[in-house]
Amino acid sequence: MSTWMNGWKLGLATRKAYGQALVELGRKDARIVAFEGDMAHSTFSNLFEREFPERYFQVGIAEANMIGMAVGMSLCGKIPFCSTFSSFMLTKSFDQARVSVAYSKVPVKIVGSHSGISGGQDGPTQQGIEDVGLALLLPELEIVVPSDEVQMRAAVNAIAYRPFPAYLRTSRPPSPIIYKDGIDYIVGKAIQLRDGKDVTLIANGLMVALSLDAALLLEKKGISARVLDMHTVRPLDEEAIMAAVKETGALVVVEEHLKYSGLGSQVSMFVVQNCPASMQIVGLSWYAESGEPEDLFEKYGFTAEKILSAALAAISKK
Repeated sequence: MSTWMNGWKLGLATRKAYGQALVELGRKDARIVAFEGDMAHSTFSNLFEREFPERYFQVGIAEANMIGMAVGMSLCGKIPFCSTFSSFMLTKSFDQARVSVAYSKVPVKIVGSHSGISGGQDGPTQQGIEDVGLALLLPELEIVVPSDEVQMRAAVNAIAYRPFPAYLRTSRPPSPIIYKDGIDYIVGKAIQLRDGKDVTLIANGLMVALSLDAALLLEKKGISARVLDMHTVRPLDEEAIMAAVKETGALVVVEEHLKYSGLGSQVSMFVVQNCPASMQIVGLSWYAESGEPEDLFEKYGFTAEKILSAALAAISKK
């Protein structure tokens, strides 16, 4: 078994950074309220409960009711954050999210924890791999997938005051530290972490670190790879994608999600309609097993070597 994210300095899991950021936000603004669907110790919403019990609502295994309650709070002037596992969040509350949040344009903030297969030992029923796809079915729902603790804190503060509903994705294991405090974070604006002229790697969440690793492997082969942290799936940074196509001619999207309905599908739709280019997607085609995150990443192709192979394939079809 390999070491998790070997070579990277690990920080907090983004789920814990979310909990801490919510507390900090709550200290500054009494309008912040939190709802939890039974998994407080796992999503770290329990940190908010400890400090603000009067603004915290544990609804149990009743995700649909949680969304309805949050909508009511929002209409009364509060800023509600709802959290539970990503595998349950929208699957069990989709009708309420569709009608009461998206259709009604109510700015509820929905948080899905333990996303992707890095939930590991919890097994396929607890691994959210369809959540971004479900969120994309809800018009105007902003979708944010931070890559480390620094970006998570910035994202929580950013989405709190935007007049749109939002879906925020968090991960279970410790995340590699990519950013320094004081990050210039803008919803809908990708961050270019590395420039390149031969291929562009587009990723978010835990896949950003792996894409940076892959860029180093490509460099050893004489291939220059740009790396974009596309932390926002909606609104998509179309300007960054257009520039990547024009300047590198080939794209690889890497996402810890089903590749039929996530970041890759959004990038593909924009590219095919505006700037056709050679493109590959590294993602899931089926459910994973229960196991250590690093073992699952190896088995299901979330490695720097797999990303390198996808990049070579994209370049060959320019």
